[in-house]
Amino acid sequence: MNPSVRPAAVAGAFYPDSASALEGIVSLMLTEAPRDASANPKAIIVPHAGYIYSGAIAASIYAPLRRMRAIIRRIVLLGPTHRVAVNGLALPSCTDFSTPLGIVPIDLQGLAAIVDLPQIVVNDAAHAQEHSLEVQLPFLQTVFGSFSLLPLAVGQTTPEAIAEVLERLWGEEETLIVVSSDLSHYLPYDKAKVMDSETAQQILDLDASISHQQACGASPINGLLLAARKHGLKPVLVDLRNSGDTAGDKARVVGYGAFAFQEGDQHAH
Repeated sequence: MNPSVRPAAVAGAFYPDSASALEGIVSLMLTEAPRDASANPKAIIVPHAGYIYSGAIAASIYAPLRRMRAIIRRIVLLGPTHRVAVNGLALPSCTDFSTPLGIVPIDLQGLAAIVDLPQIVVNDAAHAQEHSLEVQLPFLQTVFGSFSLLPLAVGQTTPEAIAEVLERLWGEEETLIVVSSDLSHYLPYDKAKVMDSETAQQILDLDASISHQQACGASPINGLLLAARKHGLKPVLVDLRNSGDTAGDKARVVGYGAFAFQEGDQHAH
């Protein structure tokens, strides 16, 4: 095993482990996603469950980004840690992430730009089994082709500390910020719809007080909302559904939302 490459941990569970099957399902979801004429976003929020549950919601935000393929060269990817407790934001020590679709190089320049911050730690255990970042990669690989990745597994930290990291990595139009988060967990269908609608409204209001009951990636969402407010980004709701709408039963559902954050002076034509 090459220690400089983080191998895929949830291929065969959250998404297919064969390259051809994975390519097929991602391409199909992107093709079936509604066409959206909104402007090119600077940042997105996208869900991270198994593809049968949240893949269509993820595709709804990734499909329109295909027109940015020639522009985007760097992805700053933040997601919550599900298995390993971390204080701060964890970087891996490897130089590449791998999926069945190939290798994604780590953005070493970006890494060097933030490694001095006290909230940044290097923790390979936080990344080893973490699905919140990994499930985004096949979509990103399919949509953008080649890019460098700055993967941040977010543990206990403040929205302000996250916004400070985003500020250093903000970049120009070549940088896309991706926050990976599901919404409510295991509520009955109707209750989930109410809670997720309220959460969506908070995101649209740039209200950075979202709780972990509302979203597992509440911390990175709140950090993004602070940064979005500072940079004058305008959030747009692209999709809001739950597992009861896709592949699960309605007694206990998980909520999924897709949001795009656009520069304030852009207009949809």
